[in-house]
Amino acid sequence: MANQNKKDGWLNDLLEETEEEPELAGEKLEIVKHILINVRTNIDRAVKLLEEGYHGDRTLVLDKLEEIKNGIFDERAALSDEQIVEGVFNGQLMVGADGKEYQVPPNYASKSKLVEGDILKLTINNQGNFVFKQIGPIERKRLKAKLRLDQNTKQYYGNFGNKNWKLLTAAVTYFRGDSGDEVIILVPENSKSQWAAVENIVKK
Repeated sequence: MANQNKKDGWLNDLLEETEEEPELAGEKLEIVKHILINVRTNIDRAVKLLEEGYHGDRTLVLDKLEEIKNGIFDERAALSDEQIVEGVFNGQLMVGADGKEYQVPPNYASKSKLVEGDILKLTINNQGNFVFKQIGPIERKRLKAKLRLDQNTKQYYGNFGNKNWKLLTAAVTYFRGDSGDEVIILVPENSKSQWAAVENIVKK
């Protein structure tokens, strides 16, 4: 409802401008049309990307991309000199609504305790700097798991019952975790995931 009110207010402002400044308003309407066409095209690209190579929970990521398409995308940001990309965190990367994958810095993902399914906004400024921001956190639940290390792949896992979630190495090393420690993890409340965020580690 908040997103709808925001949209309605923005459109009303635009309609008022149409009466006062028809040429300027017409240009803005044309820009908005191109933005919406690009969003639709980019969502289709992202879906194709997921179908071809993503091995996590497609339903979770697709649902979040759908949210972006239906209103989280900020049209006004696209009018600035900065490039704005919104997408979904898949445990390691951001799957963008532009059909591309963006590497999320492990330290940022760890400190922000990003959970698979969180919606992120990436701002790329004129100097080429990448700045990520969490704008749509998914509902989470907290679990006490056992920290495990696969000696062959050097991948850390949080083990709870018969389920293992992959953990970012940066998060484990930040808390100085060792195999066998108790790890407090965050996972999606109502969705399956391959990855979990590390909230804390209790030494054995």
